[in-house]
Amino acid sequence: QVQLVESGGGLVQPGGSLRLSCAASGFTLDSYAIGWFRQAPGKEREGVVCIRISGSTTYYTDSVTGRFTISRDNAKNAVYLQMNSLKFEDTVVYYCATRIGLCSEHFRRYDYWGQGTQVTVSS
Repeated sequence: QVQLVESGGGLVQPGGSLRLSCAASGFTLDSYAIGWFRQAPGKEREGVVCIRISGSTTYYTDSVTGRFTISRDNAKNAVYLQMNSLKFEDTVVYYCATRIGLCSEHFRRYDYWGQGTQVTVSS
């Protein structure tokens, strides 16, 4: 069974850090580009960052550049999103997704999705 599972979300104070994980089962991630997206209630899913098979990355959200870092560990069949200097506006649900081929900012171009993990930044 093909499955993506995000974990690592939670409650953190402004300025704090979290590391989200995206783990795959039933298939290997090393053949896919992996994107992290986020979605606020009532809004469309927003591309945050994507990592290619080669390991190169593209950030789609200016507000996270310099604060968020995506990485992949093919040996563990997982992709990570290190989030530092978290802000109130980072409070949303985060999703990871796979895409055959190149990275894309558009969520409809991705194939498999995890269930999402909630990040809440609050004092």
